[in-house]
Amino acid sequence: MTDQQNPFEAMMRMSQEWAKAVNPALESFTPKGFEALWPTMPKDMMETVMGKTFNPEGLDAKTKLLLTLGALTILGAQAEAQIRLTVRHALEAGATKQEIAETIALVGVFGGVPAMSKAMELASSVMETGPEDDA
Repeated sequence: MTDQQNPFEAMMRMSQEWAKAVNPALESFTPKGFEALWPTMPKDMMETVMGKTFNPEGLDAKTKLLLTLGALTILGAQAEAQIRLTVRHALEAGATKQEIAETIALVGVFGGVPAMSKAMELASSVMETGPEDDA
């Protein structure tokens, strides 16, 4: 049994081979490519779907997106695509760059400086290039 493979590596290899068999173009697919497939929802649609439409006394879409950004940061900012997507949507929902930076900085106390720094780097990449350019 000296020829053992890492089970995760074997699973990834099998998944990649399956994806290529289904669609050869998936061989070069990246998570960044997935972000480009998910457009930024218009502010009105976000407010309808995740804002006060079904709960008039509840949180608005902007607040919910800032909370989501905080949670993604606390988790260690490992979900890069999700952070960029959340920042894009928060900007569209009316969040300012200051509010986004403050959200990340505030939760840095709980997630740690490395997580805060990574989230800030990801958010800055969206805010510097514009919401749609980063996708």
